[in-house]
Amino acid sequence: MTVTEPDATQTPAELVTLTIDDVEVSVPKGSLVIRAAELMGVEIPRFCDHPLLEPVGACRQCLVEVTDAGNGRGFPKPQASCTLEVAPGMVVKTQVTSAVAEKAQHGTMEFLLLNHPLDCPVCDKGGECPLQNQAMSHGRGETRFVETKRTFPKPYVVSEQVLLDRERCVLCARCTRFSEQIAGDPFIALVERGARQQIGIGPSTEETSVDATGLAENGQPFHSYFSGNTIQICPVGALTSADYRFRARPFDLVSTPSVAEHDACGSAIRVDHRRGKVMRRLAGDDPEVNEEWITDKDRFAFTWSSGDDRLRTPLVRNEAGELEPASWPAALAIAARGLQAADGKVGVLPGGRLTYEDAFAYSMFARVALRTNDIDFRSRPHSKEEAAFLASVVAASPPAVTYADLEARGTTVVLVGLEPEDEAGAVFLRLRKGVRAGHTRVVSIGSHTSRGLAKLGGELVSAVPGREGAALESWAAAAQNSVHEKGGRVVVLAGERLATSDGALSAVVRAAEVLGARLAWVPRRAGDRGAVEAGCLPTLLPGGRPVSDAEARADLAAVWGVRSVPGRAGRDTAGIIAAAADHKLRALVVGGVEVADLPDPAKGRAALEAADFVVSLEVRESEVTRAADVVLPVAPPVEKPGTFLNWEGRRRPFEAVMQVPGSLSDLRVLAGIAEEMGVATGIRTVSDARRMISEIGAWDGDRAAAPDLAAADGPTKGVVLDTWHQMIDDGRGQDGQAHYRATARRSVLKASQATLEAAGVEPGSVATIATKAGRASFVAEAADLPDGVVWAPANNGVNLRDALGAGPGDVVTLTPGGEVAPR
Repeated sequence: MTVTEPDATQTPAELVTLTIDDVEVSVPKGSLVIRAAELMGVEIPRFCDHPLLEPVGACRQCLVEVTDAGNGRGFPKPQASCTLEVAPGMVVKTQVTSAVAEKAQHGTMEFLLLNHPLDCPVCDKGGECPLQNQAMSHGRGETRFVETKRTFPKPYVVSEQVLLDRERCVLCARCTRFSEQIAGDPFIALVERGARQQIGIGPSTEETSVDATGLAENGQPFHSYFSGNTIQICPVGALTSADYRFRARPFDLVSTPSVAEHDACGSAIRVDHRRGKVMRRLAGDDPEVNEEWITDKDRFAFTWSSGDDRLRTPLVRNEAGELEPASWPAALAIAARGLQAADGKVGVLPGGRLTYEDAFAYSMFARVALRTNDIDFRSRPHSKEEAAFLASVVAASPPAVTYADLEARGTTVVLVGLEPEDEAGAVFLRLRKGVRAGHTRVVSIGSHTSRGLAKLGGELVSAVPGREGAALESWAAAAQNSVHEKGGRVVVLAGERLATSDGALSAVVRAAEVLGARLAWVPRRAGDRGAVEAGCLPTLLPGGRPVSDAEARADLAAVWGVRSVPGRAGRDTAGIIAAAADHKLRALVVGGVEVADLPDPAKGRAALEAADFVVSLEVRESEVTRAADVVLPVAPPVEKPGTFLNWEGRRRPFEAVMQVPGSLSDLRVLAGIAEEMGVATGIRTVSDARRMISEIGAWDGDRAAAPDLAAADGPTKGVVLDTWHQMIDDGRGQDGQAHYRATARRSVLKASQATLEAAGVEPGSVATIATKAGRASFVAEAADLPDGVVWAPANNGVNLRDALGAGPGDVVTLTPGGEVAPR
């Protein structure tokens, strides 16, 4: 029997032949005995073993008898199969054929249960617990232990989100290995020795006191963006979630596979719900994308769509100027009349939360029903250079980079305008995996060594914000010979923040050509890549078709069943807002857009005030809904099917988790408005949209030219701001999760020691950054930034875009003192 796991990207593995339970098998060299047994269908019980963690042999549950180690001699006692590599001629007997192995496993199970509490009815793991299952299959029928069991005060607060019941722990070390090996956050560890050995965050778990916040006084809390994975992989229910603890049992839940909606990674998740309410989310198993890990944001931030401000019924502004409930037919009719009265002077702002199908519906609605190209999904700072980059490099392009490429042997990954730990968690974990294996080298073009870059052991190429393009081209010119000589591969990952850096995206294209590199764009929002493909841009139609190309417009018109598609390039988000504020646009159709995230929030509010008519399609009450004339509630991802395109360009379809009466997708609402306007879009369901997207296909004609602007360089007067959104911040998608948000990183302002001294700021004291629009204060910290540059979080305690009207590359003043905003 030969068992192999072929990989088209690697040479065939050398095989080793051995005998397991009297069956001769051949497996790849270096395989563990426990894996070899799995491949032939024999399941050896285990607790500490996990295929994505390094073997440790901690629990000793997987003991097997080795009668021949491949040298004609056996081992004198049972061996842990999770740490034992196969050898030619080895003879292994598992519990299936060996009384010795079976007795050893029974003995280990009895030992593990000596002090384990009999609290299965109240344990969160009850019903899905490996210890329960294996106690039945590989344990004694009755206990011989009559003494009093060991107990600990509980729960032990590992972090605000993760709680530990120490008496349940079997010391498998899965949690400590995950935190150190996968996440790079070794904040929890095995402490003490012997019978008192346990998991803890301080020097001792013995009689640890708890302060007013609920955190153990003796240690650093386990504040990790990935801490929830330790809960899921814990095999005995020792680690539990503060939110889910004692709330449900697995047999009460309905489980549905889905896709996370918080970033562009497309991570597979499992949603567990009961009686119309989501109780928890777990990581799905997708080896090609997120493997078995997800961020805490994907795991815990799911209550945002079920709060008290959830919109349940359409609202229409009455003659008194107040919003009042209306029926769906009435609201759709009023929306249609208002948009028709605008006579084509309508701007469409879909936002970045949409599924691919919903984004396509917005794109079609703008061109067919409103007869305009004034549509842009980028509800954030952007540029014409970015639009050209998206049209030429991203739209309708086959995947150039995959997750597997990030950990491939001999790969150099260059990060430009991207902080993956904060902005794309699954990307960060893949990079860290490649780095730990010695396969991947990470280079970051940025202002300082972030915590994520330090955990990747990455190289910093220091760049002043707004000057990333020049720094990248300089590094590429110096590195091209060494890269080519070593025969290595280069991958360039460009973040959306480069839109605010003049010439940076042009420089990325040029640098990729110089290095022979593959290039990928990594946006922050889940719907951004799908919106590009759907044509939610003023210069781009679905499938990467340029608006300026008559053949492309005719091709699309034929599928849509209309005489023509508007040929004049539309306005981008900033242009739409400016035109509405100046009364050049009379109406706005707004999707999931937060005003504070817009390029100019103040002007955005002015545009909403100035527009004659505003239609809002939204899940929850917001600034936009409060200013709208018609508010149409739409379904969140949990209540509708759809597809997200992740940063690779990989389609990530999902079905509705729950069927909620009256919960309509954006595309169904837009179809209703169009029908009231006398226009039939032909896409009332997700299936309709998918069929039409497939029929349209990708554009095979001439593509838009890549941007070719000179990268900005040279000195900048004043202090330059750098910033990005941290994973856990004040974003509304994390509302309703107090425990999770309490694990956010402390908001600090970072600058070089020289910059702080020049401003009269002492490290550890409060400093203020300001513009003419406003000010924001943070505790200051010295870091390795270039002189004259400060970094502060984009939305922790204060939204910098809203408060200062500033973002990366903008000039601010730095002064001592001020008052830090409470979180």
